[in-house]
Amino acid sequence: MKSGILSHIVAVLMLPFTGLVIIPALMLYLTNDMDGVWAWEYPATAPGITAGAFLTVIGLYLLISTIRLFAVVGKGTLAPWEPPQELVVTGIYRRVRNPKISGVLIVLLGEAVLFSSVAVSIWFALFFVGNIIYFRFCEEPDLVERFGDEYIEYRRNVPGWVPMVKPWTKTDR
Repeated sequence: MKSGILSHIVAVLMLPFTGLVIIPALMLYLTNDMDGVWAWEYPATAPGITAGAFLTVIGLYLLISTIRLFAVVGKGTLAPWEPPQELVVTGIYRRVRNPKISGVLIVLLGEAVLFSSVAVSIWFALFFVGNIIYFRFCEEPDLVERFGDEYIEYRRNVPGWVPMVKPWTKTDR
């Protein structure tokens, strides 16, 4: 089953867009951190703006790359309701198992730095902890069920959150 462009758009709008735009904007608004942004008087420092923008761009690149791999290689979307049909173990997935969420986390960290926001920093931490729990108790058991030994071997050789320097290459036995 190959997912169409509409499926990808819906998945992106429902998941990363909500977590990266809607929730942080709401948090900034509710904590009054947006006043200066809208008035172009935000007291952020140049290094903070530079670091925040850099992190955001890197995270977006990682997120977009993984969405592309899910579509092209995995024949699915980033959404749990229309997951990849093939196990993706190419590209950045040869170095780390969860680069999509890492991309989202890097963007959230970039937003927290860019806006000097404690609220967005808290959202970053909650999102990270929530995903650790979700992956451990929901995502990984589902992957074992769907892909069996192939995923178990992949999980045994590739770390979940901290990328390896040398990419993993599956060896045939």
